Amino acid sequence: MPRPAALATILTALVALTFAAPASAQQPFRVGSKNFTEQFVLAELYAQALEANGIKVERKLNLGGTLIAHKALEEKQIDFYPEYTGTILLAVMKQEPMTDQKAVYDKVKADYAARGLVVLNEAPVNNTYNMVVRPETAAQYKLETLTDLATVAKQLKLGAGPEFRDRKDGLPGLKAKYGMEFKEDLQMAIGLRYQALANKQIDVVNGYATDGMISALKLKRLKDDKNLWPPYYVVPVVRKDALDANPKIADVLNRVSAMLSEATMAELNYRVDGDKMEPRDVAQDFLKSKGVVK
Repeated sequence: MPRPAALATILTALVALTFAAPASAQQPFRVGSKNFTEQFVLAELYAQALEANGIKVERKLNLGGTLIAHKALEEKQIDFYPEYTGTILLAVMKQEPMTDQKAVYDKVKADYAARGLVVLNEAPVNNTYNMVVRPETAAQYKLETLTDLATVAKQLKLGAGPEFRDRKDGLPGLKAKYGMEFKEDLQMAIGLRYQALANKQIDVVNGYATDGMISALKLKRLKDDKNLWPPYYVVPVVRKDALDANPKIADVLNRVSAMLSEATMAELNYRVDGDKMEPRDVAQDFLKSKGVVK
């Protein structure tokens, strides 16, 4: 049994080794996501690419809506999650809608920098809102635009997510910009909306441009002819201190973003929603095809 002096020396050496260990070995990079299909897929794409580059990752997915995920980032419960420029502008910053892509990006990047958050490069994916109807509904009411929809909305049932009632780019914006009011407004999870539309339980859904189910079910997107919605480009948002601790992270995340497109995201989302694959497997297949993971 070691003598007290020897034991103290051993303990001192162990403590020194602990503090000398690299930060990445002590603190995994914590990846978060919001609570819908595309977020799960994006989070897995970024997380698996980081892991393939030797960065330890801890997943904290399905956190909830925008403000919950953002709060988790600010309170250092997570280090990163994928977000959308227009969502930052309207839901987090509470600004008025803007339509210029670069102006929106520059504004949100500057605002987040003051919060100790880094907005990395935009992916070429603009996941804007869409109001979506069945083709027969569009034919019956001659619907091509949101202005057309506003004229008949009081005869139709809407299915929409919880945030849509509070955000300026949701129902309040539709009412202010188009005078749009619906016969009935049902709060529905994203995963249930398209099936409810196909089953004629509702007549209109608020969808996203990259929802794979829109094309799969041959649904009709209506044009935002008065430009209510700003650009919603996918951006990785990371805590600055996490990047400072490992600058390699930014390069990995930006390289993944550059691989994406709206068509790609719609296809990946459909593999989850339509083909019932796990987001982790969908992400892995994509990254394998790009040579990112083995």
